Amino acid sequence: MSSAAEQEAVAGADGRPSVVVNGGRRAAPPPAAAARPGTPVPLGARFRTGPDRVAGTNFALWAGGAEAVELCLFDGPGPGAGERRVRLTELTHEIWHGFVPGVLPGQRYGYRVHGRWDPWTGARWNPAKLLLDPYARAVDGDFVLPPEVYGHVRDWPEQHVADTVRDDRDSAPYVPKGVVVHDDDDWSDDHRPKTPWADSVIYELHVRGFTRLHPDVPPELRGTYAGLAHPAAVAHLTRLGVTAVELLPVHQFAHESHLLERGLRNYWGYNSVGYFAPHAAYAASGTTGQQVGEFKRMVRALHAAGIEVILDVVYNHTAEAGERGPTLSLKGIDNRGYYRLQPDARRYADYTGCGNTLHVVQPHVLRLITDSLRYWVTEMGVDGFRFDLAAALARSMHDVDMLSPFLAVIAQDPVLRRVKLIAEPWDVGSGGYQVGAFPPLWTEWNDRYRDTVRDFWRHALPDVREMGYRLSGSSDLYAWGGRRPYASVNFVTAHDGFTLRDLVSYERKHNEANGEGNRDGTDDNRSWNCGAEGETDDAQVRALRRRQLRNLLTTLLLSTGVPMLVAGDEMGRTQRGSNNAYCQDNATSWVDWSLLDDPEWRPLFELASRLVALRHRHPVLRRRAFFSGRAHSADGLRDLAWFTAEGAEMTEGDWFAPAATLGMFLSGRDIPGRDERGDPVTDDSFLAVLHAGGEAARFVLPGPPWARRYEVVVDTGREEQGGAPGTVHAAGAAVTVPGRTVLLLRAAG
Repeated sequence: MSSAAEQEAVAGADGRPSVVVNGGRRAAPPPAAAARPGTPVPLGARFRTGPDRVAGTNFALWAGGAEAVELCLFDGPGPGAGERRVRLTELTHEIWHGFVPGVLPGQRYGYRVHGRWDPWTGARWNPAKLLLDPYARAVDGDFVLPPEVYGHVRDWPEQHVADTVRDDRDSAPYVPKGVVVHDDDDWSDDHRPKTPWADSVIYELHVRGFTRLHPDVPPELRGTYAGLAHPAAVAHLTRLGVTAVELLPVHQFAHESHLLERGLRNYWGYNSVGYFAPHAAYAASGTTGQQVGEFKRMVRALHAAGIEVILDVVYNHTAEAGERGPTLSLKGIDNRGYYRLQPDARRYADYTGCGNTLHVVQPHVLRLITDSLRYWVTEMGVDGFRFDLAAALARSMHDVDMLSPFLAVIAQDPVLRRVKLIAEPWDVGSGGYQVGAFPPLWTEWNDRYRDTVRDFWRHALPDVREMGYRLSGSSDLYAWGGRRPYASVNFVTAHDGFTLRDLVSYERKHNEANGEGNRDGTDDNRSWNCGAEGETDDAQVRALRRRQLRNLLTTLLLSTGVPMLVAGDEMGRTQRGSNNAYCQDNATSWVDWSLLDDPEWRPLFELASRLVALRHRHPVLRRRAFFSGRAHSADGLRDLAWFTAEGAEMTEGDWFAPAATLGMFLSGRDIPGRDERGDPVTDDSFLAVLHAGGEAARFVLPGPPWARRYEVVVDTGREEQGGAPGTVHAAGAAVTVPGRTVLLLRAAG
């Protein structure tokens, strides 16, 4: 504890005492210098030429309730060396602003914001803490989180009130700085793919992990934006046939203190602190603005290959955590204005499980988010967003509200309503599970699809009702308000959870390497290890696992909706049973490219590529409208029909009966909609037979009007899928379907 001379008791607004500790390094006194007036818009740091033709930068910061704002410019090579302070004296609608001549691109900067220290009422201003500009376009440096970066005295003896004790040590030497960036790119040479939703196949990947071990990417580029743009990386995506990459968070993020203390780092990046800045650690070219150009070149390279770029974005919370978290940016700018607080304003409302929740109802917070989104579209070239814990963004004051300000603003924004919008439709708060509830324009991660397909292939469904809905586009969830089948983003695996290979190799999570006693990660894996836990030399178990992988991939890519694959699943990547590898920045999480040369796993990639190509060729697999289940012609042929193993159409009773086999007939005759010339869309018809039982089953192929004969297109019972055309069967014939197999047959006649 500090001496009496170093502590000071101050009264808060409610009369309760807070403590200010002035120990250690002290912040310098306020300077006398001031900037020119400048303008309050746009927010952030914008390089331009002043009215007297002198080049400089306009700085604008929203800081409601602040008493003073200092711009801090760093000219020396060290983390905190050469600090110059410039007071921003102009205040317009709570925006502090000023133009500083001579400040050029590459200049590092931050802010110190003055105001009351009164945590009891949510006021946590502390000018000793250097703050990152929320609108910074680039960030230089890393967050290491020593005690100096906390606004309160982290090691105060009375921990239950530690967050009320202000720490006046200077944080500038220990925190990253914003960087002034020159925006001079008009994207005139870029051509966005603009892939329709129904034609999309999404590939979720991690910028670092995707190329970190790629043998054909130069070592200096591996794990970077430039590495993802390298022809060798792009070639894999085009061979697989995906239309979009969904990048795990690339906004500048920080590592949590509990990870740093264990010698780990946040790998996934769901801990944002800079919503305009591409994460500097993923840049090969430099971190004083070069990362911006490198990111743009990556986007151009993917666009040139016909691949869209979707960002996984985390606007629901920030890296500042709760009242015991660090003071890095928003907490020190206006804690009460940016975050949802509890009635006890010392505490944060936490709908995210990460310590805080952004107060999206506040106009300036909503502006921060929408300005960020528009920036990534218009100036960085991205094509869409997947919103982490989107239900938290849709909350009004407390409850999730599909008429909330956030959703209303997105719906009317002329830029954002044109891009791909994907919701993770839940959060951890009361009433936060909202699958199927988001309005038109939005697609959703469909976890009910994930759970149902997993349960079917481990033979754990009581009947096949749920499976029928999931295979045909989840109309029970999305057939309202003009929504379409592509509102459902279908996935079996995602970054969060087992890989596809681990899903058939482990029944229990193995997260010991995270240092949390294997308590982290879900216990609801719905997995089946095929008879042995983990890696095994048993040839039969290994063969069964590969078959199950083929079943899961085939089911996903034949289902109506938008399929999402996870990087490496197409070649059997394993995390050795970890279902929560968020802090494993190592071979556990990186894509193992040697699997493509392994004769045991190469066929899985070939099957995945073949299925994606099949999907692209056949519009019956990419429907833009839900099935009607009705006959549109005199012969009684309907657009969708379901069959039992006896070849008879399913009755209502069949849907409620236990079953391991399901037949789904997709008619290509009456596909809703017309092509670009206005002609009707027609296609082949297909019969998919899914058999999850362990023993072979007899399946009778439906006769007319469905078909006169059937040709086998995919048989997941076979290791290799290439070669001559498949076997042809007459309608009415009884075929033997091996245990745990998908047969896809083309109907003829």
